[in-house]
Amino acid sequence: MPHPFLILMGKSVRYAARLRGGGSALPGLFVEKIDPDFIKNTLAPLPHGIVVVSGTNGKTTTTKMVVSLLERQGLKVFTNRTGSNFTRGVAAALLKDVDMKGQLDADIAVLELDEAHAVKFVETIPPRYSLLLNVMRDQLDRFGEIDATARMLTKIAQATSDTVVLNREDPRIRLIPTVLAGQHVTYFGLDDSLLSHFPSDDDMRNTNLKSTKRPAADVTLSAYEGTNATYTIDANPHTISLKLNGIYNVYNSAAALAITRAIMAKRFDTNKALASLAEVTPAFGRGEALMIGGQPLELVLVKNPSGFRLGLQSFDPTGYTTMIAINDNYADGRDMSWLWDVEFASLQPGGVSTVSGVRAYDMALRLQYDEVAIEAVETELTVALRSFIAKHPNKPKRIYCTYTAMLALRKELSKMTNVEVIA
Repeated sequence: MPHPFLILMGKSVRYAARLRGGGSALPGLFVEKIDPDFIKNTLAPLPHGIVVVSGTNGKTTTTKMVVSLLERQGLKVFTNRTGSNFTRGVAAALLKDVDMKGQLDADIAVLELDEAHAVKFVETIPPRYSLLLNVMRDQLDRFGEIDATARMLTKIAQATSDTVVLNREDPRIRLIPTVLAGQHVTYFGLDDSLLSHFPSDDDMRNTNLKSTKRPAADVTLSAYEGTNATYTIDANPHTISLKLNGIYNVYNSAAALAITRAIMAKRFDTNKALASLAEVTPAFGRGEALMIGGQPLELVLVKNPSGFRLGLQSFDPTGYTTMIAINDNYADGRDMSWLWDVEFASLQPGGVSTVSGVRAYDMALRLQYDEVAIEAVETELTVALRSFIAKHPNKPKRIYCTYTAMLALRKELSKMTNVEVIA
């Protein structure tokens, strides 16, 4: 059990960091340096163990859904709500929730973890369950080729002690069970009619990856139209209306249902799960809608070609004015060549009002090749944001942004409107 003095100091660092507007991971970094076993010792007593959620796209919103579903099933859940998916982010979140004796009042932990950091995490803290979403080209300057990311996710699965839940439609994820030894494996998937809406990285690159037979899925997204989604569970269809934005979030809701079923087993209550899912809203920056001057402003995170393509497909630009903010900081990935794999023709009718961020001119050049008109290019995010809002006071707004751009924009927007505080 962590020493009470360590808890006191860690909570003090957290409080000081928040007063100064600092990053949510700073207190976790402090605790990691003082007590490297803090996370392991704090989470070890949880009766239902640890769930690791990882993959290239969709971790944050999927984790939020899993937490909501498990809580409706009656479990007390700890999670790293900050969206900081490094181990120091987990440590920082624990500092917030533990009491002064270092005890955590929870039945289970659901942790969103970056692929590379998850590998290190599971070496010392094996999860009981893992949910592996997908493999896409994302931050290749950090992780290397796409197969390296697949190997990381495979190691997470191998370290899992009980059940691994996999995306049936991702060919690399589908291969993982061939190297497992004794873990129970279940799947979430798509109806055949929806496959074309969710291309894998190989579909987009026309790569002929060796195909494998698609196994039966525990939960299948059978149909969706507008806000309605239909899931097939135990051969029975269930249709609900969702508050989630974006077709990728709809697909990942099937993943959330599948991992919840695996955890709850015979105690899984389908009606409670669906009722909970119907109430979940997008995680911060993932289709999050704010109100500015009586008009909605949506933030859509984009970090790879698949995510950007699905974002453009999910959100009709008609009636909206658009801004794009592209940074290339470490957390975004430095290689922005993937922008050339995204088609921006859907933005042609209304054009783009403002392009901003460190790589604003790269983005502007890419739009020019797709004949998308641009009103302004401004690399300074805060200046660009305020100008964007001022120029279009009476129109709904949408901003597509990379991760660090999203954080900067949310901070600036918090000065103008109510923004969910990520503690």
